[in-house]
Amino acid sequence: MKPTIFLSLFFALIFTGQVLAQDHCKTEAPYFKMNNTDASIDDLPLKSTDVKVDITSTIADVTIYQTYENKGTKTLEATYVFPMSAQAAVYNMEMRIGERLLVADIQEKGQAREAYEQAISEGKTASLLEQERPNVFQMSVGNILPGDVIIITLKYTEYVLPEEGIYSFVFPTVVGPRYNNPTNNAQAARSQFAATPYMKSEESTPAQFSLTASLSSSVPIADIQSKTHQLEFTNTSSKFIEFDLKPGSAISNNRDFILEYSLRGKQIENGIQLYDHGDEKFFMAMVQPPKTIAPEEIPPREYIFLVDVSGSMNGFPIEVTKVLMRNLITNLKPDDRFNVVLFESSAKVLANESLTASEANINKAVQFFNQARGGGGTRMIHGLKTALNLPRHSEALSRSVIVVTDGYVTVEKEAMDLIKSRLDEMNVFAFGIGSSVNRYLIEGLAKVGQGLPFIITNKKEAAPIADRFRKYIQTPVLSNISVDYKGLDVYDLNYEKFPDLLSERPLVITGKYRGDAKGQIVVKGYSGKRRITQKIKIDEAQLSDDHNAIRYLWAREKIGLLDDYDNYQNNDESAKAAVTSLGLKYNLMTAYTSFVAIEKIVRRVDDQEVVSVKQALPLPEGVSEYAVGADFDLSGVFEAASPLAWTKFLWLIPFLMIGLFAYFKFKS
Repeated sequence: MKPTIFLSLFFALIFTGQVLAQDHCKTEAPYFKMNNTDASIDDLPLKSTDVKVDITSTIADVTIYQTYENKGTKTLEATYVFPMSAQAAVYNMEMRIGERLLVADIQEKGQAREAYEQAISEGKTASLLEQERPNVFQMSVGNILPGDVIIITLKYTEYVLPEEGIYSFVFPTVVGPRYNNPTNNAQAARSQFAATPYMKSEESTPAQFSLTASLSSSVPIADIQSKTHQLEFTNTSSKFIEFDLKPGSAISNNRDFILEYSLRGKQIENGIQLYDHGDEKFFMAMVQPPKTIAPEEIPPREYIFLVDVSGSMNGFPIEVTKVLMRNLITNLKPDDRFNVVLFESSAKVLANESLTASEANINKAVQFFNQARGGGGTRMIHGLKTALNLPRHSEALSRSVIVVTDGYVTVEKEAMDLIKSRLDEMNVFAFGIGSSVNRYLIEGLAKVGQGLPFIITNKKEAAPIADRFRKYIQTPVLSNISVDYKGLDVYDLNYEKFPDLLSERPLVITGKYRGDAKGQIVVKGYSGKRRITQKIKIDEAQLSDDHNAIRYLWAREKIGLLDDYDNYQNNDESAKAAVTSLGLKYNLMTAYTSFVAIEKIVRRVDDQEVVSVKQALPLPEGVSEYAVGADFDLSGVFEAASPLAWTKFLWLIPFLMIGLFAYFKFKS
C-alpha cells in the first residue's frame, strides 16, 4: 500500500506540473505541427521562397520572394518566422496581390502593428514585417482570401568580408527551435516568436526553396564553392559567375546556404565607392590584405592578457583558464612581448612593462597565474584601465588585449565605451570561459574592439581554440594605423580610430562627406618593421548610383553599434530613440521600426471568418526532435506559472489530501 500511495502522489504532482507546463509553454515554446483535419483551412499557406543574390566584390544585395497562396475556403492570417543575417540592412518590402503592387512604409514598431491590426479588422489585406532579434524576423500576412496568391518581396544588403582569405556569404533558411523561459511579462512578449510549429524529422515542409546568384569582381575569382548545397553554374568567366541550386538535390531549406569564394591578388588592394543621395553623400573605403603574408612581413606583437580571477571564476572556469593561458603564452614567438594583468577586487600586474617572450619570462608568467585561486569581486573597469594604461614598449609593436572572463558583471556598456575610446591603440579579443557566460559582454567587447569572440565550455576546447586564435592574430599586415582625409571633408564616421589590419580581414572605412569628391584618403601603418603609406585617390568617376548600398550599410552599422548588444539588456530610451530615428530616416528594419503594407480596398466582408495559422518550419538538418519542447523541470514551471494559474487545478487538492491521509493512517 505504501508504494502505491507514493506513486499516486508522485503522478498527481507530475500531472499537475505537466499541465501547467503546457499551459505556460503553448505561447512561448516551439511545438510540433498537428495534422489538420479541416479541409477548408490551408494551414501551410507559404508555398515558396525564392532568393536572388547579387554579390559585387564585398557587397551582397539580396531579394527574397515569399509566395503565399490560400487553397482553402476560409480567409487566413498567416504568420511566418524566418531568419536573415544579423548584419543585414533590410531596406525594402513590397506586397503584390494579383496586378496590384503595394510598397510598404517604414513606421515605428507599435504604430505599424496598430495599423496592421486595424486594417485586418476592416477587411483589408495587409502585411507586417517585424524584427524579433537582429537575425530573426516575423512576417504576418492578413486577410488572404480563398484563391489569393500574394507575393511579398524583401530586399536587404550586407558586407561579405573575408576570414582567412575566404569570403563567405551565408543565407539562413530556417530558424531553429528556441527554448524559452521568460522571467517576466516583458520578456515573454518579446519572445513569442519562439512559439513556432515544426514538422517532424521524417516530414518536410511543402514550401519550395530556390536560390539564384551572381558574383562579379574587379579581381579574378580564384575559387567558388558551396559545402552545404550543390550548385549548377550557368555562366562563368574569370570575373563573373552565375549559378543556381542544382535541381533534384536534397532538401535545401533545412540548413543555411553557405557560399565560399576567394580572389586572386598578392598586394594590398585599395578601393573606394561614393554615393550621392542628394541630401547626404556617403563613402566606403577598403584596404584589402593579400591572401598570404611572407614571414618577414609579420611584425612582432605585444599581448596584454587581462584575466578575471574573481570569485565567480573559482573552480572549473579558473582551471580551464589556466589551460588556455598556458597554451597562449608558451607559444608566443621569441620577438613578441607580453604582460599579464589579473583582476578581481584589485588588479595585479606581472611586470611594470611588457616582457620578451623568453623561456624564463614565460615560466615566470605561468607561475604568476598558477597562484590565482578565484576570489573577490569583479572590478572589470579597474582591470581594463590597468591593462590599457600599461606603457608601450614600442610604437612599432601592434598591441592586442586578450580579455579572459565569465563576464558576470553589470558594466557592459562602460567596458565597451572604454574600448571604443582607445580603439586606435589595440585590438580586443574576448574569451568567455564557462558553460553559461555573459555573451552580451564577450561578443560586445570583440565587436567594438574589432576582434573576435571565443567561447570555451570545457578543457578539451582550450588548446584548439588557442591555436585558432594564434593563427588569426599572428598575421597583421598593417599595425598602428592612422587615417588622414586630404581634400575630402568627412564627418559622421562609424569609426574614427582603427585597429590593426590583419591578413584575415580588410579594413573598412565608412562615413559621410561634404562638397566635391576629390583628394585622397591616406592610410599609414607598420608592415613588418617598416613604416608604409597607402593612398586611395578620390575623384568624381568613383561616384555612382550603383553604390547606393553603402548608405544602408553605413546606417546599419550605426544601428548595430547603438543597439545590437543593448536591445534585450537594458531600457536606454535615448538609444531606442536614436535607433528608431535611423530606421525611419534610412528606411531600415530595426528592433523599433517595422515595414507595413496595407491594401486600400476592403476585400473581406464582415461575416467572413478569419483563421490564424502559423507556418510550420522544417527541423534544421541534424537537429533532434528533442529540441522541440524542453525536458520536464518542475522548478521552471513553478517559476513561470502565475499564482492565478494554480486556481485551475484546485480539483486535485482533494485527491492529494486523500493520499496524505492514507499515508499517515498507514504509518500510524
